[in-house]
Amino acid sequence: MAETNETQADVKQIGVLVVTHGAFGAALLDAGKMIVGPQDGTDSVSVLVSRGVDEIVAELKAALTRLERGMGVLVLTDLFGGTPTTLSLSLRKLGNIEVVAGVNLPMLLKVLQGRNTTLSELAAQAKAAGLQGIVVPGEMLRKKS
Repeated sequence: MAETNETQADVKQIGVLVVTHGAFGAALLDAGKMIVGPQDGTDSVSVLVSRGVDEIVAELKAALTRLERGMGVLVLTDLFGGTPTTLSLSLRKLGNIEVVAGVNLPMLLKVLQGRNTTLSELAAQAKAAGLQGIVVPGEMLRKKS
C-alpha cells in the first residue's frame, strides 16, 4: 500500500457542528461516535443562558472555521426558531454552511456516515433520516397484531 502524507485534517469531507440548548449536542455527538466510531471534523457548541450572545457567536465562528475542510459545514441544531438555529443561520454568509434543525440520533448517524457527498445532498439525507427515526413503536406493534 502506498504511503500518504495526507493528515486527517487534509481529508476533504463535510464538517459537522451540533449546536443545541445546553449540553445536549455534546452528548448526542458522543453517542454518535460511540456507535460509528471516532470522527474527525466534528464539534458541538452549547448555548447556555449563562453565556452572552457575542461569546456564543465567537465560538460558532471559530468552530465553523476549524471544521471547514473544503466541502462545507453542516450545522445540526435542536429547535427551529430557537437561539441555536437563529445564531447558526446568521453565520451562513461566512461560507459554505447549511443548517438543519431538529437534530436527533438517527439524523446524526446518517450525517456521520455520509460526509463525502455534497452539502445539499447530506442536508437532504439528514432530514430524511431524522424523520424516519421518529417512530411510535406501539403503533407498529398494534398493526402487526
